[in-house]
Amino acid sequence: MLTNIIRKSSPVLFRATHARTFFTPPGNNIISSWSESPHAQMVPMVIEQTGRGERAYDIFSRLLKERIICLNGPVTDNLASVIVAQLLFLEAESTEKQISLYINSPGGSVTAGMAIYDTMQYIQSPVSTLCNGQACSMGSLLLAAGEPGKRYALPNASIMIHQPSGGAAGQASDIAIHAREILRVRERLNRIYQKHTGIRDLETIEKMVERDYFMTADEAMNFGLVDKVLEKRIEPKVDEPKK
Repeated sequence: MLTNIIRKSSPVLFRATHARTFFTPPGNNIISSWSESPHAQMVPMVIEQTGRGERAYDIFSRLLKERIICLNGPVTDNLASVIVAQLLFLEAESTEKQISLYINSPGGSVTAGMAIYDTMQYIQSPVSTLCNGQACSMGSLLLAAGEPGKRYALPNASIMIHQPSGGAAGQASDIAIHAREILRVRERLNRIYQKHTGIRDLETIEKMVERDYFMTADEAMNFGLVDKVLEKRIEPKVDEPKK
């Protein structure tokens, strides 16, 4: 099986070019400007020794063998299709083994993000999430959607929530239709945050997402988006020797 996951850098900021597409960009995110540099397009290759000789993998394909998925950069339709395919593939291999989803994303398309979210909830394999870098906008929702008790953030991670944004053009009646739709999307996203954070009062979430709301890793843990802030990798349990 050949799994080619070479990613190219994408601009952080989005512009709605279609009336029916809604985006959740995190504003002028200067922190993410590195993703536009030429270095972000370089994907390392790793060489593995096998009984039949050497085999080369791009680094993301090699990580996939260890059931690790990397969600790096803006959430787009193309990226979502790759992430969804990886989730389904790993579930087909084993429904019991954990999938680890590493998130470093400024956010992106709501519809693309919901495709990933729904697949995470749909498959039987538990999906652990970890934020390294940032999980903003749709990235924060995917971070919160991980298996309860297995949602993590590294100490210097930045997490941001806000309401969706979008654009519409055309007749006044069409604009009104799309305005109602984006309000419906906002309510649905707020209820998803409510479900995964355990916050009973929906109004609290509605007030917080009114504008860009940034959190540190510890603040995100207190809010309920993650379960633990990790400084070191959790060591796997070693079976005790039989007596």
